[in-house]
Amino acid sequence: MLARLEELSRQRPDRVLRLRGSLPGAEGPEAFELLIYRGISSSVSHPTAYDPDQPLLPEGAELTGAELLAAPLNPSAEQLLAGPYLVDKFLDPLAWDGAGAGA
Repeated sequence: MLARLEELSRQRPDRVLRLRGSLPGAEGPEAFELLIYRGISSSVSHPTAYDPDQPLLPEGAELTGAELLAAPLNPSAEQLLAGPYLVDKFLDPLAWDGAGAGA
């Protein structure tokens, strides 16, 4: 699923997709946040390996929601275009237009 979302994000350099979910942890699930921008996924909550051939999310990771943001990101004034929604919604290229923000 991440590979498809990355592919779609290459076509929309004016958008950032923020994914949220949980990772398996020694003391229970840990929340994580991932950003996808211009075809690149980056974890903003957990360290990742520098090997692009390694999966970014470990087995057992769960994606719980996604938000579409205007790019470039301005952390002090984020512009939410759509979401939060289930991640599957953004497998549809039309969802990247941001229609339905606030719905």
